[in-house]
Amino acid sequence: MTGLPKEWAAPTLEEVFEFNPKHDSGLDQDQLVSFVPMPAVSEHSGAIEAATDRPLSEIWKGYTHFADGDVIFAKITPCMENGKSAVARGLTNGIACGSTEFHVLRSKGAVLPDYVWRFMRQDSFRRDAEAHMTGAVGQRRVPKPYLERHPIPLPPLPEQRRIVRKLDTLSARSTTARTHLTAIEKLAGRYKLGFYLSAFAAPQDQVELGTLAKVGTGATPKKGVSRYYADGTVPWVTSGAVNAKSVTEPSSFITEVAIQETNCKVFPAGSLLMAMYGEGKTRGQVARLEIAAATNQALAVIHELDEDQIDSEYLFRFLDSIYLEIREQAEGGVQPNLNLGKVKSFKVPLPKLDEQREIVRRIETAFARIDRLAAEATKALKLLSHLDQRILAKAFAGELVPQDPTDEPAETLLARIRAERAAAPKPKRGRKKVST
Repeated sequence: MTGLPKEWAAPTLEEVFEFNPKHDSGLDQDQLVSFVPMPAVSEHSGAIEAATDRPLSEIWKGYTHFADGDVIFAKITPCMENGKSAVARGLTNGIACGSTEFHVLRSKGAVLPDYVWRFMRQDSFRRDAEAHMTGAVGQRRVPKPYLERHPIPLPPLPEQRRIVRKLDTLSARSTTARTHLTAIEKLAGRYKLGFYLSAFAAPQDQVELGTLAKVGTGATPKKGVSRYYADGTVPWVTSGAVNAKSVTEPSSFITEVAIQETNCKVFPAGSLLMAMYGEGKTRGQVARLEIAAATNQALAVIHELDEDQIDSEYLFRFLDSIYLEIREQAEGGVQPNLNLGKVKSFKVPLPKLDEQREIVRRIETAFARIDRLAAEATKALKLLSHLDQRILAKAFAGELVPQDPTDEPAETLLARIRAERAAAPKPKRGRKKVST
């Protein structure tokens, strides 16, 4: 590393950490320790958030051991890329057993655990670690030798503390901003719903949907019958497509033979689609069909509208506005469904055509403003992530906090720690016998 401040050093991680150190718990076999599987580690906070207590005898064998103050680093994909790492704190009896997919780093005294955890949070560090992964696809791991050889920019200990405090302050502000920006997407949905309620609030004559248009459905040609699918040219749409609000691409293609031999039929572009059943939020969603296409049986197709009475975009907006009411009309057990009879019976407020078009114009104008606000929030979130990484980069280049010439240089500290460790008597290692 070049360009570091004068009092900094650039040792390898192996010089300042013990990797996966051997550990003698010193506890009786029936005493409790923390159990930390991979899901217990936060991807964001640097904390172990969901550890459980287990008797030492149950988990001492077959798991990775670590203690309060150790840094744990997920070495396997995708956990490593997603940022699963933490500084161990508040462990039961100061000890934990956890996933074997953690590397454990124990400071030799020259590095604060919180400092190195933040160093490993850099996208640049994780990209480089990913490039050095070994193993089969889906089970690739960051090898220990790669981490051991990796250099770390090392300021004096007091400066490390100043850097950590500054990063904590900036991170808190970033988290607050991220929370507010993320909330805008939900607020945008609420604003739209509120505007819908306002737009359709005026008392109007109500007419059943079935009197304003034809309502039909399609079918799913039998799977495994090649003549229904092989080299198909007829666009075919399934219920999941309605989540996009405008269907411009088919889900797949079927053949003309399928149209002739099954209940499939091609509906014209300009029709409206309503999901009668589907996973998650799909049921009740409405979309514009922008292409001529056949559909499966999960979609109600509203087509051949009476254009003397109803504007297509007005009808789409109204049905979109009563999404929650549509869902409540569904019946059934595990997967409630709508049916064509219910769809035809939906009551539609029917002002004059020019009023319908004015309502559509007001909705589109308001929604365009709301969408711009949501888009700006999304853009700001991306910029915030870039800013977080820029702050980390400045921190580890010595540009985030001022240097103090009275701080003991990092190289002096390293030399003293090396000498102290070399002079210290070798501890006698004894294995704690733990019955199983």
